[in-house]
Amino acid sequence: MTDRIRPLQPGEAAPAFVLPAANREGLASLASLLGRPFLIGFYRGLHCPFCRRQVGQLSSLQPALHAMGVETLAVINTPLERARLYFRYQPTPVTLLCDPDCRTHRAFGVPRVEVLPDGSSEQPEWPLRTTMADFLDARINPGGEMPEPLPPMEANTVLNAKDGFELDEADKTIFANHGTQLVGHFLVNADGIVGWAQIEARDGPNSLGVFPTAAEIMAAAGKL
Repeated sequence: MTDRIRPLQPGEAAPAFVLPAANREGLASLASLLGRPFLIGFYRGLHCPFCRRQVGQLSSLQPALHAMGVETLAVINTPLERARLYFRYQPTPVTLLCDPDCRTHRAFGVPRVEVLPDGSSEQPEWPLRTTMADFLDARINPGGEMPEPLPPMEANTVLNAKDGFELDEADKTIFANHGTQLVGHFLVNADGIVGWAQIEARDGPNSLGVFPTAAEIMAAAGKL
């Protein structure tokens, strides 16, 4: 796999990948999926409450997508054993794949935001680069669960507390190394060609945590 500087677009071929599954035995790969369409989402690790919610949304959509002949996969930026422990108690019909190094995220071109150091001569260019000031100025409340929009890191803390989710050392390491990884969703047809793509927060940090709705996903799947 090679890093891309922009997300894959409709009409482009999905890259080859092989990843271990957290909620079933064995591996999943592009080669094993060819011949039927699939939806694949690339998420931050379990430390991210917004990503955990999105996996839950995909779980509710999986039966309808399966009836359309569409496989559903979620790639989470979490080590395999940690993911297996969590999803033992939070089962899902979605095939969960683990990529703690975000190599597959990068192969599909899902951006990771670089926070520029103070005094940097580089210009901010969201979603590739931002300043700490701009990031701290962001206010989010994508699901309306909080009383008011909060800075992204505060929102994470509030929702993790609400969920009773405590980060272990693996979660903390992933957060430290990949905390600014964005989320991406791709629908890929039976020939391995991207038919639809959506990247989180394309219009700026105030839309962090906003993912495609069930209606958007189902409408896109219907056009494959």
